[in-house]
Amino acid sequence: MTPWILLDSAQVPGNGGELRLYQRGDEFSIKLVGRGELMSSRVHGSEDALAEQSCARLVNASKARLLIGGLGMGFTLAAALRHLGDKAQVVVAELVPAVVAWNRGPLGKPAGHPLQDSRVTVHEGDVACVLKAEQQVFDAILLDVDNGPEGLTRKENDWLYGMSGLSAAYAALRPQGVLAVWSAGPDQAFLQRLRKVGFEVDEVRVRAHGKKGARHIIWFATCGD
Repeated sequence: MTPWILLDSAQVPGNGGELRLYQRGDEFSIKLVGRGELMSSRVHGSEDALAEQSCARLVNASKARLLIGGLGMGFTLAAALRHLGDKAQVVVAELVPAVVAWNRGPLGKPAGHPLQDSRVTVHEGDVACVLKAEQQVFDAILLDVDNGPEGLTRKENDWLYGMSGLSAAYAALRPQGVLAVWSAGPDQAFLQRLRKVGFEVDEVRVRAHGKKGARHIIWFATCGD
C-alpha cells in the first residue's frame, strides 16, 4: 500500500493542538495530533450537504451573502459556489492560516480550487470575530468548526455554540436567514439552545460518504421575518 507522506504541520491558535497535512497518491488527510483524522478528501458527503441544503433554503440564492466558518478542505465552499448565482458573495473565516495556504496549494485540486472564485473573500481569523462585528448582513451562516458543539480542538469554540454565540449569529443574519451547523453527532442541549434563541430548527442526518460512512448531524436554523 502507498504510504502516507507528511506535507506540513501547523499549530491551532489557543493551544488547540497541532494539525498535520498528509498525502497518499491523490488522497489528502488532515489529522489532529493525539486525536486522529479530522477530515479526508475521500469523504466529504456531509460537507457537501451542509452547503447544498443551506442554499436550497435561501430566499434568493442568486444574490445571497454567505459566511462559512471553517475552510477545511474547501468542499463546503465549493458546493456552495455551485449553488449560488454570479452576484453572490461568500466570506470564509479560517482560524489557521496554514489551512488557507494548503487550500491555495496542494488541497486546491480535489475541491476544484474554490478560493480562486472571485465571489470569495477569506478572513484569516476566528469566525466569532466576524459574527460579533456584523448585524443583519448574511443570508446564511454555515458553521463547520471543530467537531460541532462537542469541540475537540479549542475551548474558545464553546462560545460559538453557547447562547452568546448563537445570539450573535441570529443578529448577523437577515430576516429568514439560515444558520447551518455541522456536527459529528447529535446534541439535544444544543438543539434546545437554538430554539431558545428564536430559531426554527430542522435536524437532518446525513452520511459522511454517499449512502455509506458515519452519520453526521446538520441543524438548519431559520430566523423569523
